[in-house]
Amino acid sequence: MFLVVESSLEPLRIVMEEPPARGPLPPPPDAPTPGPADRELFGYVGIEAVLDQMRIKTMKTGFEFNIMVVGQSGLGKSTMVNTLFKSKVSRKSCPGYEERIPKTVQLLSVTHVVEEKGVKMKLTVTDTPGFGDQINNQNCWEPILEYINEQYERYLREEILINRKRKIPDTRVHACVYFVPPTGHWLRPLDLEFMRRLNKITNVVPVIAKADTLTLEERAEFKQRIQKDLKAHGIHVYPQEEFDDDSDDRLLNDKIREKIPFAVVGADKEHQVNGKKVLGRKTKWGIIEVENPAHCEFPLLRDLLIRSHLQDLKDITHNVHYERYRMFRLNESNLPAKGGERLGSVNGEPESHL
Repeated sequence: MFLVVESSLEPLRIVMEEPPARGPLPPPPDAPTPGPADRELFGYVGIEAVLDQMRIKTMKTGFEFNIMVVGQSGLGKSTMVNTLFKSKVSRKSCPGYEERIPKTVQLLSVTHVVEEKGVKMKLTVTDTPGFGDQINNQNCWEPILEYINEQYERYLREEILINRKRKIPDTRVHACVYFVPPTGHWLRPLDLEFMRRLNKITNVVPVIAKADTLTLEERAEFKQRIQKDLKAHGIHVYPQEEFDDDSDDRLLNDKIREKIPFAVVGADKEHQVNGKKVLGRKTKWGIIEVENPAHCEFPLLRDLLIRSHLQDLKDITHNVHYERYRMFRLNESNLPAKGGERLGSVNGEPESHL
């Protein structure tokens, strides 16, 4: 619209006039030629074969998955890890293991290569003996937070080198399973403070440990209280709503969020039930089947960590948590890093793109 102002002895009048008709603007010289959204092919091209190529390459090279388990002693962390991967992969399964409660929080990592149907996975399990076992647990989360950030730092220092490795070893923690004691009440201040700090730097998956010690009614009430506690304290556990890619992901993740924290039972021994061997815990009144959804929610935890969301856990670790750490470190790259050396000068090599 154009504004035309007419001046006379009469009061000022503003007359609105329609602008002259204009034809469509010519497209810019570099604009792509318009075409149909889906162009029909004359015959078979072979585009879908890229999936087979990716699968073959992954089977040759394998992939890495790093999981951390956190919780006080006696909650079945090692047994749960063995149950997840159906092999002796926990630190307690290693030769020469000695059962003792350390005076301070320690971090022990065990790495195995697990293979199934030709697919190799380099699995690293990090345990945190000593967490929550002391009389004074103040700041007991600091060694764990430092360890997670150290893995980001290690990856970043490899990434910024000019002559970097073709495949950077990935030791970053992709998922942290936090074991909540089956008290049936509320989350402890230690649980809340630790998860509040941890959810900012990694993917946290809380579980109710040894859920067979609770009745079904107690389990449901405890789960609702935990969900209220997490919401009230602004703790966003995995899968986070803001990272849902589309409506399908949101629909799937909403069902998972309704079930979190998972009420789980771990067992690495098989028993005969109706002529079949099943993983379970044998009691005087029967056998608790670990993989039976009617007995516990271990299948939901296994599906989340391995069968449905493993790659998403790795993607969020790289694109969100690591990227946040990377931005922070690059912003302070002009300041001396740990040990008096600058981030851009690692192992005597000049910085690549800082």
